[in-house]
Amino acid sequence: MKAFGILTIFCGLFFAGLVAPARAQNGPMTDGNEIEFWTTGGHGTNGIEQHTGVWTAGFRYGWVISSPFGPGPLRGRFEYAVDAVPVFVVFQPTNTAYGAAINPLALVWNFDTHGRVVPYLDLGGGMLFTNTQVPAGTSRVNFTTAGGVGLHFLTGNKWTWTADVRFMHISNAGLTNPNPGINTVQLRLGLGWFTRPNK
Repeated sequence: MKAFGILTIFCGLFFAGLVAPARAQNGPMTDGNEIEFWTTGGHGTNGIEQHTGVWTAGFRYGWVISSPFGPGPLRGRFEYAVDAVPVFVVFQPTNTAYGAAINPLALVWNFDTHGRVVPYLDLGGGMLFTNTQVPAGTSRVNFTTAGGVGLHFLTGNKWTWTADVRFMHISNAGLTNPNPGINTVQLRLGLGWFTRPNK
């Protein structure tokens, strides 16, 4: 229920951002880049894994590769990004796993809202390496897939605050048996900036 409440509030802010006025100048721009430092925290949602917690911290570099397109409120810019995750901690009932991940695939849709709040959708995945098995009794090598709905808060200067709610699945994709996987809901907070394209 807590996750549902957070998601409901976030969706309200998300759609409010679609109609926010007054274009800020430090948002996603065609042929520009995104640089962001971020952290997430959350917990498992399924079965015994609901007692598993996750904390991560990382760095994103993105390329805004399209001009705005799409109908009405869905109009936006497409961004491709890569996340390096040097801190990936999984708090399991049996132990704590420490690791790192690389996410070479992050597909981001930044809505073209002409405001100081820019909603976005994020879909991506990568590989996770840990010092002990995640979940316990399975594998130290896992794959991650995640999807999120978020907001860029443009400050009017260089900096941009970012927040999103995301669902992440952690699984070894059949490398070992069993492969129960972990489903998590996470809150991600970031601080970064969008660079302007070189003319």
